[in-house]
Amino acid sequence: MQRLPGKSVVFLMCVFSLFYLTLFSPLPAMAAEAVLPGSMAEKVPKPNAFFDADKMGDMSEYNPATVVSPTGDTIKIAIVGAFSGPAQVNGQFYWNMVQWVVYDYNKRGGIMVDGKKKLIEVIKADHQSRPDACRKICERMALQEKVHFFWGTDGSHLMKIINEVANRHKIITLNATTLSDDIQDATNFTRYSFQAAFTTEQAARAFAYFYGQMRKKEKKFYILNQDYSFGREFAKAFKAGLKEYYPESQIVGEDYHKLFLTDFAPYLEKIKASGAEVIFTGDWSPDAGNLLKQARQMGIMLPMANIYITSPDYLNEVGIEGTKGLQNLNTFVVDNPQFKGQKGYVEIYNMWKHLWQTKWTPPYNTITYKVYSTSWATWTSMTYWLMSVIERAQSTDPEKIIKIWEGDTFRFVNGKIVKMRACDHKLIQDLAIAEFVPPEGQKVAHNIPPYHWYDGTSNVGPVAIVPAAKILPWMDQKLDRCKGKNGWGE
Repeated sequence: MQRLPGKSVVFLMCVFSLFYLTLFSPLPAMAAEAVLPGSMAEKVPKPNAFFDADKMGDMSEYNPATVVSPTGDTIKIAIVGAFSGPAQVNGQFYWNMVQWVVYDYNKRGGIMVDGKKKLIEVIKADHQSRPDACRKICERMALQEKVHFFWGTDGSHLMKIINEVANRHKIITLNATTLSDDIQDATNFTRYSFQAAFTTEQAARAFAYFYGQMRKKEKKFYILNQDYSFGREFAKAFKAGLKEYYPESQIVGEDYHKLFLTDFAPYLEKIKASGAEVIFTGDWSPDAGNLLKQARQMGIMLPMANIYITSPDYLNEVGIEGTKGLQNLNTFVVDNPQFKGQKGYVEIYNMWKHLWQTKWTPPYNTITYKVYSTSWATWTSMTYWLMSVIERAQSTDPEKIIKIWEGDTFRFVNGKIVKMRACDHKLIQDLAIAEFVPPEGQKVAHNIPPYHWYDGTSNVGPVAIVPAAKILPWMDQKLDRCKGKNGWGE
């Protein structure tokens, strides 16, 4: 009879086996990251849909400057934005982001809708940053072009016009960029519009939570915003957030300037004399870049709490020292490191950069478009979500789209999870506050070669995640659909 091994041998074999399994076969519990309390990962562990990189089409020839949309019996998307006038750079941004997604889907053969596979057509709808032009072009898109979807825009006042026209003509609208909370309140809500951008109140309260509950350093804030509904709402929400999360803080100044301002000196002189430790601003381009450049030229090196001071052209112009310490609220960034091995994210990031280097022509071959991150990745992700909804609805019928999108959950390519609150069509999500640091400090975030985002500017380094539970979007209880529901829409 074969002799069994002694107890000591069995013990050593067990120890070795455990060591082997630990070293070479990571257990799920060990591989999984800790879930942040109140975060989307805790609330929505299994989203309804996700970006599947394996299904991407051949992007090797994509050039936003020369891409031609198909025509005929297509799924039609109108990008309503500034393609001319003082804010025309925003139209360029939107065109690239939407076309990236549409080019991908068209290379896949389109989307099956109502029993037929159709390609997707993208149409420029120039609102010229003017309300009258916005209304006119939207009516044209609805009545003449007969578009199935609106995608917009720069300016909450213009987004309301798009939504009003879309509501009358029953056209689904993706609000990918504008933040004002009253866009989806009891007065302005429409079933056809989905606000897939964070809201003013969310962003402002996220900053208040960050400074009061996480950073716990600066206490004196100067508010400088554009003088229209968004700028004033953003300031109001920040002040309310500070009372909630940082009562010992102080607002040492508050100003509002006209859109597309060229001379910030009078405001910056007041900031310099105020004793402020942080400039809080919601300015977007071109104002965001002009504010930063002029502040640094005047020797004001204060950190700026911002959501749109992100464009690489003026960041690189200002340089590493001038951009160090910016605190940017970001809708795509996740907890560090940014590249966690999610399938497809590294590939897309590198593919984007390769196309920028080898294929893209003016105006898309500038440093502005070099890196797939921040707004670019957010806006493409939101557009991929729209495509996913159309795929699952298998139709462009607005009622079928609404049925899928209300309450829907979706995971971006980098793992970020979002939810469309059903009652008022506002987006629930975690938000990130990223501190800009010099290139040598960016490896904590940019953990793949070359281990930094750009050579000539500070950019995303340390990241703080504000969980969704702390910044659920404001819900108007006067909206019948929302009465009696909590912030999660339940």
